[in-house]
Amino acid sequence: MIRILSRYSILFILTLLVLAILSFALAYLFPGDVLQNLTGIVPANEIQREALMRQYRLDQPIVFQFVHYLGNLLQGDWGYSSASGLSLRDEIGIALPATIELSTYAILMAMFIGIPLGYYAGIRSYSTSDHAINALSITTYSIPVYWFALILILIFSLNLEVAPISGRISLLFDIEPVTGFILIDILLAEGIDRGVALRDAFSHLVIPTFAIGAITTASMVRITRRSVIDVKHRAYIAAARSRGLSGWRIFSQHVLRNALLPILPLMVIQITTLITNAMIVETLFSWPGIGSWLIQAIYQRDYPALRVGMLAVSTLVISLTILIDLFNRIIDPSREKYERASV
Repeated sequence: MIRILSRYSILFILTLLVLAILSFALAYLFPGDVLQNLTGIVPANEIQREALMRQYRLDQPIVFQFVHYLGNLLQGDWGYSSASGLSLRDEIGIALPATIELSTYAILMAMFIGIPLGYYAGIRSYSTSDHAINALSITTYSIPVYWFALILILIFSLNLEVAPISGRISLLFDIEPVTGFILIDILLAEGIDRGVALRDAFSHLVIPTFAIGAITTASMVRITRRSVIDVKHRAYIAAARSRGLSGWRIFSQHVLRNALLPILPLMVIQITTLITNAMIVETLFSWPGIGSWLIQAIYQRDYPALRVGMLAVSTLVISLTILIDLFNRIIDPSREKYERASV
């Protein structure tokens, strides 16, 4: 266990170091002044410019510049937005939790709907119900997320008028962003009707969550179904049947866990797709997440925001990927032994 944790810690640190190098390099690759791209501060005169150059070590060799930049990142000094003039740390601290919240609800939807449906389809493989579930999952997975989200807006927001078309909560509610998760912030807020605010927030959440979660759910159905069918054809399942075990005992004792283990590593692949889909859907629903924030930065040519925003998203994806892979190795130690033996 200690060896696995140390290995993943080293991998995590090295990955973050590479991301920091790429983020620092963007200050030189983006058009415009390196000082403004790195800090987001526009010097008022030449004296202020020289002071900022000394402050950020831009008058020194590039290695010393990067070391100073890395120190600023670790201290939380991420620079300022050239468009709004606000601290990028504060802006990302509001936008990133909104994306994480939307992605969390979508992955929960995929887990609680997609995995059970996949198990059912796998157990009833090649039956009418399996063909129906498989056809629905393939169709849903094949739909582009932006097109699917637009269809949901057209049906539920414009025609039926049962869901808001944009935003995170009604402008009637002034919710202070304490945690960044709107439902938690509502519960922590004072001086509002929490019940009404929660219903309003749920109405804003349902459609964008479903737009992201439906495609992820379809993918989980296909992955789970394939894993269950593979386990059903293993030799130990045939041996269990020959001993006269009931179908429920075979499922609960052999199929359930053994089919779940291959699913968990494949969930890592879904993380990048899920967050990417969330960032796309945010722009359609005007959800104040990191995706719509980065789109606005592109329109405004806010290069400091783009540089730090891409670093934040990359760090989030890498961190989740490493954590899930570490969790897989902890619950399935045989995987580590198998990979060591194969080497």
